[in-house]
Amino acid sequence: MIVVTGATGNVGRALVRMLAGSGEAVTAVARRISRTDVPDGVRAVAADLGEPESLVPALKGAKALFLLVAGEDPVGILERAAAAGVTKVVLLSSQGVGTRPGVYAHAAGFEAAVAASGLAHTVLRSGGLASNTLAWAEPVRLHRTAAAPFAEVGLPFVDPDDVAAVAAAVLREDGHDGATYVLTGPEATTPRQRAAAVAEAIGEPVTFVEESREEAHAQMSRFLPAPVVEGTLAILGEPTTEEQRISGDVERVLGRAAAPFGAWAARNSGAFR
Repeated sequence: MIVVTGATGNVGRALVRMLAGSGEAVTAVARRISRTDVPDGVRAVAADLGEPESLVPALKGAKALFLLVAGEDPVGILERAAAAGVTKVVLLSSQGVGTRPGVYAHAAGFEAAVAASGLAHTVLRSGGLASNTLAWAEPVRLHRTAAAPFAEVGLPFVDPDDVAAVAAAVLREDGHDGATYVLTGPEATTPRQRAAAVAEAIGEPVTFVEESREEAHAQMSRFLPAPVVEGTLAILGEPTTEEQRISGDVERVLGRAAAPFGAWAARNSGAFR
């Protein structure tokens, strides 16, 4: 049995589908989840990573755990996983732990807890997800516009399905214990280029509007803590060399190249129509 936390998210939903499709027994976990959220044959259990005890029913009979960085007690989560018989943990973390550890201290704490747990473990440090572009879905549908700061700054956004595919491989295979994989797309794209890719995917022109840093800060501050806003804007506007580097870890694990942003846009064009 493999337990997938965050099972209704962009990575988790795809991971549940992939694991179930390969014949694995899967328990899908999210704070709000129902039978209709998962494929046939998958067990759905509502639990909150912020309350480790709530995970106990989901962990029963599990051998592997896909874990998100969520809540404040990774040790409590991992102790309950070990007590249930889990022997392998795959943690979805952030590339920022390696490039901006001060900003991503919360994720770094989860990585440290996993490393100290005594369980076989692998850390996936994801770069920016292509699915972040879904923030444009409504303005593109209604007005055929897309707004973002730092129009010409490129970053190698990664397809969440590639993150899920790497997670599925690591959960099912041996040989990844102790590894940390940095997951990026195959090329850096700018916000302006991503808007053009969305336009191509829907077959309609999309007007790109460059926001100021201040406008983006005000918008992001409505739903993110101040340190995360500052860290995100720093990555988007002044990325380090490492944050712009194309990692080959997706290809090393999967034996194929990472998907380009345009492929993600084409697959998700319905969200923007």
